[in-house]
Amino acid sequence: MSEQLHGIFIDVELDESVVEDTALATKLTEVCPVDIYAEVDGKTTIVRENLDECVLCMLCVKAAPPDTVRIVKLYE
Repeated sequence: MSEQLHGIFIDVELDESVVEDTALATKLTEVCPVDIYAEVDGKTTIVRENLDECVLCMLCVKAAPPDTVRIVKLYE
């Protein structure tokens, strides 16, 4: 798990197999209503400062190949 940030209740993890998939990066940036994803230098990246905006809509999980995007709840 990545470094936990104050006020963040979830983390998003990308499988290494899709990080360099520019088509997926484009798709994720289009479906995410709160701009958690971005395409930077041909790679899918997570905009960490937007994680606190996640509404758990799961659109990113549905748009990606199975088990390649994971939403991790940092609370019980």
